[in-house]
Amino acid sequence: MPETQTARVAVYLDFDNIVMSWYDRVHGRNAYSRDRQRIAENPVSPEVAERLAAATIDVGAIIDYAASFGTLVLTRAYADWSSPVNAEYRAQLVARSIDLVQLFPAAAYAKNGADIRLAVDTVEDMFRLPDLTHVVIVAGDSDYVPLAQRCKRLGRYVVGVGVAGSTAKALASACDRFDAYDSLPGVVRETPSKKDAAPARSRARKRSTDPSVNLLERALQLENERADEEWLHASALKDLMKRLDPSFSEKGLGFRSFSDFVKAHPEVVEVDEASNVVVVRSVVRPA
Repeated sequence: MPETQTARVAVYLDFDNIVMSWYDRVHGRNAYSRDRQRIAENPVSPEVAERLAAATIDVGAIIDYAASFGTLVLTRAYADWSSPVNAEYRAQLVARSIDLVQLFPAAAYAKNGADIRLAVDTVEDMFRLPDLTHVVIVAGDSDYVPLAQRCKRLGRYVVGVGVAGSTAKALASACDRFDAYDSLPGVVRETPSKKDAAPARSRARKRSTDPSVNLLERALQLENERADEEWLHASALKDLMKRLDPSFSEKGLGFRSFSDFVKAHPEVVEVDEASNVVVVRSVVRPA
């Protein structure tokens, strides 16, 4: 697989697929099909809005995960953006520089619309951009198996992301690597109990006052997952933070060097400068 420094990544999201699959994961099998009519008729009703909010997709977690493989060359999300459910995500997606591809609903072939358009665009991009090294497909439909196989035959490293329990085993097998959306760093897997809610809110408020700490924590999680090592090169961690947020600058935050920046956050990261290569590790150990 190409080195992370030279890797160039394209991301394709079947957005309808991931939203519906996560809704079913949160609320039970076929929940979206049962609630579809109510959602279409009155998406702002308190009950419907609460159920939608509980099943909100963390787009940032997906994009940050993709960025851990290399530089994001292009990101596209395919959906009917006039749908109230999808429209809620538009600002979030645009803020992450994701191209929104409009798919107009078309009766009998509405389901396959995203599959076909996404597959055609992906193959075209591989020939148009021969320096692409990684293709990230965010979906769970077995219809994408031929696409994953074709990408591999064309020499690309294929990463799949889908919701656990809603992803075809054939698609996972067709990818070089497949991860459940539920397992991505930053994705909230369960609602905290009332006992834990207050401390959780307190921690969230504390983190929100320092965005650089949020970025550092997310980068540590992602790089640890990618490298599968406890100690990480500080330079690799900084490169990833710059990919996640190009505006990040330790000097802009008042630090002379990246080492000074990480040492200023001992509650998050531990630093070892015993050798010529500075290495770091997360203070929070995986369970």
